Parts: sequence; structure tokens; C-alpha cells
Amino acid sequence: MKIVIDKDIPFIQGLFEPYAEVVYLEGGAIGRKDIADADALIIRTRTECNRRLLAHTSVKIISTATIGTDHVDLDYCRRSGIHVTNASGCNSGAVMNYVLSALYGTAARKSISLEGKTMGIIGVGNVGRKVERAARALGLKVLLCDPPRAEAEGPQMFVDQETLLHESDIVTLHVPLNGETRRMAGSRFFSRMKPGAFFINAARGELVQEKDLIAALPKLGPVVIDTWNHEPHVNPKLLEAVDIATPHIAGYSYQGKQLGTSAAVRSVARFFGITELYDFYPHSDLPESNAVKLDFHGLTQGQIASVLQYNYPIFTDDFMFRTNPDGFEELRAKYRYRREFFID
Repeated sequence: MKIVIDKDIPFIQGLFEPYAEVVYLEGGAIGRKDIADADALIIRTRTECNRRLLAHTSVKIISTATIGTDHVDLDYCRRSGIHVTNASGCNSGAVMNYVLSALYGTAARKSISLEGKTMGIIGVGNVGRKVERAARALGLKVLLCDPPRAEAEGPQMFVDQETLLHESDIVTLHVPLNGETRRMAGSRFFSRMKPGAFFINAARGELVQEKDLIAALPKLGPVVIDTWNHEPHVNPKLLEAVDIATPHIAGYSYQGKQLGTSAAVRSVARFFGITELYDFYPHSDLPESNAVKLDFHGLTQGQIASVLQYNYPIFTDDFMFRTNPDGFEELRAKYRYRREFFID
């Protein structure tokens, strides 16, 4: 058995060597020749798994250590009998941390009061639910837009996108990238947002039409971008104009990486019957491996901002990226995973 693994997936080296031939490669450089005789692929978003890569190979399972699967042609894999798994929800806590740190950090820098403000969450899955819970705990009003959930559960908890954009002081995207959501945030979207509203995208870059966002910047309030069109190549005009810019690291917590890798390893282990790895989890004695509970009861907005920045100093990530925008992949590969926090 042969397994090809993205070399930047943490905690995985040495696990499969007793059971298979293992090859570690840079995710974006994995080609058909590398996987021609491979039985399994363990990847991140940098490996585009489509017909061009997979045709005439022996790949039986693709396991991505990420929430998203837009880098995998699911229809082709289904037709070709290739099993695909993902790490659903693995980095949801980390992205929630990112959104809160960005929101309160930019509000503090610009002296914007968040009291009585409404957060509009577009996409209320694993990530959106945690953002919603945290926002309510901090006293923000919340509007939710999630058409698939509204159809399945009833419309009572949800609003349509136009209502959300019209009434929200903060708009944050947490939808998957697919045919319906690609380029959803364009000129019409931004024209319906409130003047001075925050805009946060820590989901997928291709959700946003960047030229339309740039045109809307004079109307908007603080803008936070973690995911970009054409990664790792970033639009320098947008990079310069936004309030926080980071290189697709919103989900890069220690706990998120542990969960992502464990999900990928377990899926491949169960597929091939490697019982010793059925319940694999990369335990660690490092302080970063323990999430910390934060209590904001009785704190002012400024104090909340300070606590959030202490636990996740997001402006350090922003600074590192701005000083080396061409180092997008290097910054991701060498990122020191941060400790997650949670709010009850």
C-alpha cells in the first residue's frame, strides 16, 4: 500500500510508515506521476483533486484535513469510485477566535462602539454556529442567513440575505464555496450593506468579487480579509486598503490542526482496516494544546478587546503578512499554531 501525504500536515509523520510506503510532498506540487500507484491521498486545500490529477491512478481514498472540499471534484470522485472524506468542523473554534479578535481589535483601533450592534452571519454551519454563540454571549444582536438550514428547519430563526445586509452593522461570511456562493459578495451585495458596516471574510476568497469590494471600501467600515482570490497571489491594492489582512490562517489553532489531522488519519485507517490508528489523536503536553475559557462578564468593550488581543494578537499576523506579502505560503507553513479560547 502507498500513501501520498501533504508534507505540511502536522502531527502525521511516522504514523503510517509501519503499514505502508509513505511519500511526503508539497501539497501544490503533487502530480499524477506521484500518485499513479498510490492507494490514498492525505491533503490540504493546496492539492486540486480533479480528473487531470486522478485519471488513470490507483487512488482509492482522498482524505482532506480541512473543512472545505472545494479543491476536490466530488462528482468525478463519485463516478470514479474514489472515497472522499473531510475534517468537518475541525477549525470552527479557531475561526470564531479570529472573527472576535478582528472585530474587537479594529473597533478599538477606530474607536467604534459595538454596544447595541447587530452581527449578520451568512452561513450558520460548524463555524457560523460558534460565531453566533460567542456574539450573543458578548451582548451583540445576531441575524442569521442560511437558506439550506431555513428550508430544512423552517424560516423562524433566519432572515434572507437582503434583510441581513440592510440591518447588520457587522457582516461575516461562513459559507462553503460552491456554484451558488462563488462571487456572492459583489457590487449588489455591498450596495445593500449599511454605511460604515464591518465586513469579514475568513471563509473562502472566491466568495468575494475583489474589484467590487475595492469599489465599496469608501462606504464600508473596517474590512478584514483572511482568504483571497488567486491564492497565494494577493491583490496588492486590496491588501493595502483593508484593516486586517492575513494569509488564510484564521483556522490555524493548535486544536484545529489536531482535529484536522486526527480526522484524516482515522478516515484512512478505517478505510484500510489499520486498527491501531482508528482512534488516533495527536496529544501534546505543550501549553498551546489546551484551550482556555474566557469570562467577559462585567468587562468594558476596551477590556474585552485587550483580553482578546492577549489571547490572539491578530495584528501580529497582519504585520507579518504586510511585510512579506509574497511569502503567503511560507507564512502558512511556518505558522506557530495558537491556542484556542472559548466562551460559555
